[in-house]
Amino acid sequence: MTTVEPDLNDTTDFDNADRGLVARLEPGQIRNAEGRVVWDADAYAFLEEPCPDTADPSLWRQSRLCARQGLYEVTDGIYQIRGFDLSNMTLVEGETGVIVIDPLVSAEPAKAGLDLYRRHRGERPVTGVIYTHSHIDHFGGVGGITDGNVPILAPAGFMEHAVSENVYAGTAMARRGIFHTGAYLPKGPDGQIGDGLGQSNSEGTVTLLAPNRDITHTGQEEVVDGVRIVFQMTPGTEAPSEMNFHFPDRRALCMAENATHNLHNLLTLRGAVVRDARIWARYLNEAIELFAADSDVVFASHHWPTWGTRELTTFLSQQRDLYAYLHEQTLRMINRGMVGSEIAEEILLPPGLEREWHTHGYYGSVSHNVKAIYQRYMGWFDGNPAHLWEHPPVAEAERYVDCMGGVDAVVAKAERYRDDGDLRFAATLLNHAIYARPDHTDAKTALAGVYERLGFGAECGTWRNFYLQGARELRGAPKPEQLDLGAGMADALTVEQLFDSIAIRIDGPRAWEHAFAIDWVFTDLDTTYRTELSNGALINWESPRSGTPDLTVTLTRPELLSLMTGKGSGGSRTEGDASLLTTLFGLLEAPDPKFDIVTPRKAAVSAPRPRQEATGGD
Repeated sequence: MTTVEPDLNDTTDFDNADRGLVARLEPGQIRNAEGRVVWDADAYAFLEEPCPDTADPSLWRQSRLCARQGLYEVTDGIYQIRGFDLSNMTLVEGETGVIVIDPLVSAEPAKAGLDLYRRHRGERPVTGVIYTHSHIDHFGGVGGITDGNVPILAPAGFMEHAVSENVYAGTAMARRGIFHTGAYLPKGPDGQIGDGLGQSNSEGTVTLLAPNRDITHTGQEEVVDGVRIVFQMTPGTEAPSEMNFHFPDRRALCMAENATHNLHNLLTLRGAVVRDARIWARYLNEAIELFAADSDVVFASHHWPTWGTRELTTFLSQQRDLYAYLHEQTLRMINRGMVGSEIAEEILLPPGLEREWHTHGYYGSVSHNVKAIYQRYMGWFDGNPAHLWEHPPVAEAERYVDCMGGVDAVVAKAERYRDDGDLRFAATLLNHAIYARPDHTDAKTALAGVYERLGFGAECGTWRNFYLQGARELRGAPKPEQLDLGAGMADALTVEQLFDSIAIRIDGPRAWEHAFAIDWVFTDLDTTYRTELSNGALINWESPRSGTPDLTVTLTRPELLSLMTGKGSGGSRTEGDASLLTTLFGLLEAPDPKFDIVTPRKAAVSAPRPRQEATGGD
């Protein structure tokens, strides 16, 4: 909700985004080994035109800034590749080579960025890698710039969180990520124009090399290729495992993704663990205390730098105040008895923050961030007993539609609300109509039109993308194929994580009647793991101390991967009931990478009715 408009005549962001340009990538397409385009910066050339009626002017401005691409000098010896992917790749020159910070989403853009840098700065070898945090756009391209035979620094807990986010719920996140980034929307004024944090994800080869040097505490100093770096741990901010760091000899501060030129997400629309706005603000304040006075430039893994000690201190202070204000005011209103949706409607940012471009919700939004804070403290339940045991979407929709006189009547009412300008309630009514009657063409057409109008008016890039992708699917567009975020990371998973990835695919009801234990003896790791299937749950632990397994499998970790991917057992040996392997893998359910979002799931079936219903009834 806007109270004060930023200064439309202020060109500071454009000046900073263009400052230090060394060279652009010409042409702006990056291809993989097969010739397929995995990144196309030129597709956003239309953003240089005046803002059309199909886009929010503020988001259009942000997208113009994010679409700038090329090699940029940040300060002496520090360069950035911007506009080659969703994120930035930073290159810090050392005594013998170059340290790479955050090598993008996939290998091909990372390699293209390094090649561009070398064409203008010389054939410097990569002598170190730093992952600022555990999100895929900050490590996925590492295979394009190194084989891993260099120091790779990351915050403690990096591997655990990188895997849990991208593998455990990877299928669902990838599906929702299509809506989040708008990656498969056509690029253009009435389609995808960016997501506020960057333009979109690249679609190349995702890789992961495990860190070999952990950063564990604030104040830790490391020297990589002669470059001194002082670290600040910031867990629980934009990622569960994240860090900022300072280059004292170059008076440059890297803020990872903790201070970018937008309001970030406290809970991403693609799905993630809720982030802590309170600790986020405190770590920003700590960064100011530790580093601001000794810095001439602050840069991050997205967007463009801010130069000048006074200017960067102001920028960091306003970012700090933004997250602190949202946290404190949401809690104040929670303690007045308000629920998340009510707080999201009432809260206003202070004019001193609202007038700054970098506090606007281009990627996160005040609305869904407030609801995230509510969720963090209060959970999904708002305390109203009527909301404790509601029907699931299809059953609820059928009842609403019945009460309103049928689907045709609902569509007619929704069109009236739409014509009166209440697009939000029109969307609610039409969504009920479609969930009650998925084959109702008029309802789909009407809802697609409402979503499109909501998308065109959204300042938040991710909201725009969700609305427009929803409209696209309602109009019959095929559900796009997705980048398999987990496939390129399998080699980096621990044995425990591999067994966890099996456990989350067990079809519980089909497994109820099975009970057995398997010992897995890993000859290459000199350890044994036991998996036990019991009551539909697959438990795993290392070094079992008692009990006799029903089957023992002797193998290597690569052979376990082969078994998991259906490529056979390789050279593994079994002792005991070998048929249990067939049983175990036969109980696995394949995830559905194209599940329905804007229409009811076609495969949905009635789940077993909860026990309370024996006394509660309908």
